[in-house]
Amino acid sequence: MTLLKEIVVMAFDNISANKFRSGLTILGIVIGVVTVVAIASILTGLRDNLVRMVEDYGTNNIYAFHLTTGVRVGPRSREELARKRLTLADAEALKAASAVEDVASELFLNWDIDKTISYNGKSYKEGNLSGVTANYARVMNISLREGRFISETDDMHRRNVLVIGVNVAEAVFPNYAQIAGRKVLMGGQVYEIIGVLEKRKNTLFGESEEDDALFVPLKTAMKMSPQSEFLMHVIRARSGMLAEALDQSEQILRRQRNVRFDQPNDFHLSTADKIVEQFDSITRVLGLVAVAISSIGLIVGGVGVMNIMLVSVTERTREIGVRMAVGARRSDIVIQFLFEAMTLTFIGGVIGIVFALLLSVIIRLALPTLPSSIPLWAVVSGLGVSIAVGLVFGVWPARKAANLDPIEALRYE
Repeated sequence: MTLLKEIVVMAFDNISANKFRSGLTILGIVIGVVTVVAIASILTGLRDNLVRMVEDYGTNNIYAFHLTTGVRVGPRSREELARKRLTLADAEALKAASAVEDVASELFLNWDIDKTISYNGKSYKEGNLSGVTANYARVMNISLREGRFISETDDMHRRNVLVIGVNVAEAVFPNYAQIAGRKVLMGGQVYEIIGVLEKRKNTLFGESEEDDALFVPLKTAMKMSPQSEFLMHVIRARSGMLAEALDQSEQILRRQRNVRFDQPNDFHLSTADKIVEQFDSITRVLGLVAVAISSIGLIVGGVGVMNIMLVSVTERTREIGVRMAVGARRSDIVIQFLFEAMTLTFIGGVIGIVFALLLSVIIRLALPTLPSSIPLWAVVSGLGVSIAVGLVFGVWPARKAANLDPIEALRYE
């Protein structure tokens, strides 16, 4: 233990004797560690936000759509785009499942529908217009800031009523204490605002699609746009029966859509767990990219460490000869130089971690909507990799030092 302590102290003394050179040497290590830890912190923060967000919408919910939903990458295939749409008859069939508590539906209106709402000279064009059933708020855990949600009566009589999101309310009614009950113009028709949604606490980037929501009764939406067909069903499973509800929903939809036993599903069922799994599959790819980028810095840093250690061996040849003359074994020389290389890269790793922590704080201050949370495994991995780089790239200089001839080393000037 005493010998190890002496070796570490000697390593720090040699590094501190050449501060500028040592600083330049570990720059690549610092960059590599900062890259890995910073990207890990952002991806971890995003994942945590995503988990909280999907849980906020309901952990017992199953989302049924004819296209793949959730986190996805790349264009859709022709087969997927050619799938027939879900229908209200599918929703009625799903309600009969024993593990299903309720089914709500949402109709996404075509983009060519005029969704601009106007009131007293102010207008909003960026709303997400869709038609929903009366039970949609309950199934999706929606809260209202004021007013009420769409009722069965509204839907039955195809009333021109609107429930709007917070962004819409702030843009069109910036100075109004009471919004519910006011009438706006949309698509040449007068609509009464009956409710304003409460902003969700858990979002991915500080915003959600509901912030720009323009909800109308489902049958009103069908009257507005008979050609709109993109219908999504939100299936609420009974408590503790999510797996059973998922299996039953799949079998019912396959039967409804006449899918043969040897054919794959021509629809997609997604749950909170599946959405998180999809996100994890994407972040694994991004993680590999981050590792590849950081590897360049680590390799550059490792080559720099090897170079400075080789120079150090040359500069300290006489010192090595003296140590051997007084009884130092070759293994002692190897350990000394290896520890010096690992100490050098460890310092680089610590500096990289500190910079990553500072960067994480700056990100949170400058971009509050971009979550960042440095996980412990990223810190440990960063330090471990930095030490490993010193070990790998310090082997050659350490062996070169240990293989010096003691007599020749003592004569070295």
